Amino acid sequence: MSKSGKTPIVILNYKTYLESTGKNAIKLTEYVQEVNDTTGIKMGVAAQTIDITKILDNENIDIPIYAQHTDPITPGSHTGHVLPEALVEYGVSGTLINHSEKRMLLADIGQVTTIMKEMGLKSIICTNDVATSAAVASFNPDYIAVEPPELIGTGIPVSKANPEIVSGTVNEIHKINENIPVLCGAGISTGEDMVAARDLGSDGVLLASGIIKADNQKQALLDLVELVK
Repeated sequence: MSKSGKTPIVILNYKTYLESTGKNAIKLTEYVQEVNDTTGIKMGVAAQTIDITKILDNENIDIPIYAQHTDPITPGSHTGHVLPEALVEYGVSGTLINHSEKRMLLADIGQVTTIMKEMGLKSIICTNDVATSAAVASFNPDYIAVEPPELIGTGIPVSKANPEIVSGTVNEIHKINENIPVLCGAGISTGEDMVAARDLGSDGVLLASGIIKADNQKQALLDLVELVK
């Protein structure tokens, strides 16, 4: 259990890796479901929009499934955008917002977060530093995930390379709203990384390549949560 008494949170971002696309996305989500069920660690995934419906059609999967991005639009002429109403139609749990690989304007971040609330969906706002984290905390999202972009995909965990950005983010967010869970991202791949992130005050982790690119994805997931079961 985390310091707050909540079950630790693990959200796996599939990005656009071949190892987490199409049939591989379904297989990987089944692994995440199994680890969720056998360890009691609360887990979810953020899949590519094109794969979400196939994943949700799988009767063996009932963990939260998030979109990787959603646009602040209404139904109409918005070719190439992700419509919030489509998430509701297919039973998606919520969305990542402002990932460092899909940046958004502050006003759009706030608008998407508001739309998610109105539709009963979860919002996970991604940030890159303490100041941005504090700015978006006023939107009262369901989660804020802090990820310095220079560490994403490097295998160097932010909890070790820049621990102050994690602890500082937690402190500033909780000055505004102590009920917003904070996730730690960038370079997270091992159980030690997850423990270090939690020791800095985070409620869980947002990660990707450390699991997705592993030779044995299921074992990598088990190793990740072994120390915090």
